[in-house]
Amino acid sequence: MSSEHQRVGVFVDAQNMYHSAKNLYKAKVNFKKILETAVGDRRLIRAFIYVIRTEGGEEKAFVEALEKGGYEIKEKDLQIFAGGMKKADWDVGMAMDAVILADKIDVAVLVTGDGDFVPLVEYLRISRGLKVEAISFGRSTSAKLKEAVDVFLDLGSDPKKFLIY
Repeated sequence: MSSEHQRVGVFVDAQNMYHSAKNLYKAKVNFKKILETAVGDRRLIRAFIYVIRTEGGEEKAFVEALEKGGYEIKEKDLQIFAGGMKKADWDVGMAMDAVILADKIDVAVLVTGDGDFVPLVEYLRISRGLKVEAISFGRSTSAKLKEAVDVFLDLGSDPKKFLIY
């Protein structure tokens, strides 16, 4: 199948990418560039980005920019437990969206370095016959995830293209 006929679904773990860029490069992620690279000359079916809402709402401008950049936003509140522990996790939601969309796409692009997604990758590849790609910063990406996917793109190979300083 030539690449322009491939239907692509993009699933972006915003927290994972944000923290990797901040910790490794003291920079912000250029999510628009990532989407352009993930799709290439193929046909974008859906692009989801999973974000966490904070109490202060400082992510509002960020979310608006993402919408303008072609993403569908999935938001969830930051959970704060009695002991002060905070939890913000979109793993199950992201996996479910990929499974639900699997019949409508040929390629699933996971923008995350999180090794928890290996079972999803295996399911999409083996049970659904999809090509699965991962895009993330190599230095903070699970080795198991890199091995599990068909294609791994290391954003660290061209940081100037994918980061905003």
